Amino acid sequence: MKYFLYLLLLLVCACQNNESAKNATDIPNKEQQLLDAVKQFPDSTLPVENLAQYYRENGNYDFALRSIDAALQKDSLNAKFWDIKATLHFEDDDTTAAIKAYEKSIDISPQPQVIISLGVLYAQTKNPMALAMADGLMMGTKAAAEKEALFIKGLFYSYSNDKKKAIEFFDKCLLLSYSFMDAYREKAIALYDLGNYAEALKVLDRAVTIQNNYDVGYYYMGQCLEKLNKPDEAIAMYERALLYDPGYIEARQALAKLGVKNS
Repeated sequence: MKYFLYLLLLLVCACQNNESAKNATDIPNKEQQLLDAVKQFPDSTLPVENLAQYYRENGNYDFALRSIDAALQKDSLNAKFWDIKATLHFEDDDTTAAIKAYEKSIDISPQPQVIISLGVLYAQTKNPMALAMADGLMMGTKAAAEKEALFIKGLFYSYSNDKKKAIEFFDKCLLLSYSFMDAYREKAIALYDLGNYAEALKVLDRAVTIQNNYDVGYYYMGQCLEKLNKPDEAIAMYERALLYDPGYIEARQALAKLGVKNS
């Protein structure tokens, strides 16, 4: 009986060792190196950032967030980690969590770029705090973010369905920076929402003239051309968008609706 138990124990240990070895080999070499770096340099932020970025690039947001959360348990006052956490939540379509993380980052260290990011999210969620943050950016000369502040205001009014007022702010942005692509896009969307498809098309044409690889511009040009009953020209714009970004899902879907098969 003792001999049988001894053999059983050896068998269990062997299975556990094989499973451990299997788990170790299952982890990609790059990931293992990054995990080892985090353990080897526990007081350094860079290994954690690199690990989170690795997961992010591979679309594994759960693991990316876990790595940042583990780091925040050790250093809850690290504004950079909160900023990264906010970005990950935003890209993973969790706007509420992203806002909370940005707010925490700003409480610790109010950096202009983080304030801009939070202001944009406030604007998109129709939170009047967007306007207050925009005013703060305009008063803070060190931030040098006047056009971003005007953009946040425009975005707030656009999402609040005051399209004409939004366009006024986007125009002010473009007076400060004629190459501000986000302002062209949002102005065109506001005009589109007002039914001014021809005017929106002119705005987008200006944008792609300045930046000829602006895939988003071509996509929205296609949207406008569809409304203007020019399907062939719309198809050409969607195909142009895919030329610069083959992974542009909305452009592929638009082509499919027009009966165009694309690989």
